[in-house]
Amino acid sequence: MKIDIVEKELANAAELLEKFSNNISIFGSARITQDDTLADQAYQLGKALSNKGFNVLTGAGPGIMQAVNRGAFEGKSSSIGLNIKLPKEQKPNPYLDECLMFEHFFTRKVILIKYADACVFFPGGFGTADELLEVLTLLQTRKNRRIKIYLFDRAFWLPMITWFEALEKKGYISKEDLEHFCIVDKIEQILTGIEA
Repeated sequence: MKIDIVEKELANAAELLEKFSNNISIFGSARITQDDTLADQAYQLGKALSNKGFNVLTGAGPGIMQAVNRGAFEGKSSSIGLNIKLPKEQKPNPYLDECLMFEHFFTRKVILIKYADACVFFPGGFGTADELLEVLTLLQTRKNRRIKIYLFDRAFWLPMITWFEALEKKGYISKEDLEHFCIVDKIEQILTGIEA
């Protein structure tokens, strides 16, 4: 890891994103197809948020990210991608008004969280889980301002929530830590919560 690259990534992101407000970061699997029901719901959310004046930030890749960006791109506000250079799977999707390139996951995560007024987590794999736990840790330790967190698809997230509840019972986290997020099954619940 080269510090000069990290500094450049953070500086480039600050230069671009400080011009934007009302930003929502959306996370989820890069591996689902665009005919998946989740992709359709992500598209609908991206478009609805964009039409309500929210800029949408994603990791710029395929799957959930592409669906969300397509919806936002077709809406009234900006569709912004923060792409990561990987040997496979990740190239910028075509539905971006702005795109930044990153070498490092951690700088990309910092930016996706730092400039967000809310975060939405669709089902995903290790990367999505990593991003969720990062933002929850930042909120728990008050290293980030309080933002709204939504976990979409109750059935998918239930095993993780069960684990969180076990952590709370053992005293590894506090009951208040379980209040940092809302679990939802409809995009309307996200839209209503973000606008409240």
